[in-house]
Amino acid sequence: SFCLCLGDPKMNQQMQLARGSGNSTAMGDKKLENNSLVVALAYQQRRFYVFSHVDPFKDQEQDDAVTNRDVWNEAPTVQDQLLTSEGAGGTGHKVTSMAKAILRTTMGDIHIKLFPEVPKTLENFCEHARSGYYDGVIFHRVISNFMLQTGDPLGDGTGGESIWGGEFEDEFVRDLRHDRPFTVSMANAGPNTNGSQFFITTVATPWLDNKHTVFGRVTKGMDVCTKIENVKTDRNDKPLEDIKILSVDIE
Repeated sequence: SFCLCLGDPKMNQQMQLARGSGNSTAMGDKKLENNSLVVALAYQQRRFYVFSHVDPFKDQEQDDAVTNRDVWNEAPTVQDQLLTSEGAGGTGHKVTSMAKAILRTTMGDIHIKLFPEVPKTLENFCEHARSGYYDGVIFHRVISNFMLQTGDPLGDGTGGESIWGGEFEDEFVRDLRHDRPFTVSMANAGPNTNGSQFFITTVATPWLDNKHTVFGRVTKGMDVCTKIENVKTDRNDKPLEDIKILSVDIE
């Protein structure tokens, strides 16, 4: 979406003279500046752009006001943080600062390598983890030879939302596939309905490609996944005894 904001309207010579305090010579020599603007929204981003004929660096007197303004007027994404080294003030994140997550469950720890190729999904997961959103959440759906699902604070598969509220879009990457066991992927209710729920596969599930966003792989704790996979469940695939996420560490 975009809009055009017109600048000063075209004026005849009489109006120009009036605005120029009657100095016809000055007005004759002065060229009116085109100060119209085009404002455009970025696609699938929380930002907008303003296009102008005015050069913000033309007047040196305005240099401090222009160059020192906060041009990044939005929260940095996980991808931004992954690409940013620690600054002099120590406020940045190292490249490896979000490379791994550890699910600490009542049956043991599960270590997950995170993929920066899906920045919005990773931002959602990491922010939920840091805020304690997943603490105490159960594995509400466990199916042998398929997957372990969790991330729903209601514990029945109907709850949860993204860090932005509601749902967000899928992020499919050609090289991130459900081609092996212990793939970590977003649960959804159809295209672009990601919230907080996610699952860990226990077998290859290629039919889920381009339907669910892959954002990690289990690198340690596969035995814990297998133990969870083999617990007894009811007719709705919910474990008879609760298996909980105690906390999630992001490293």
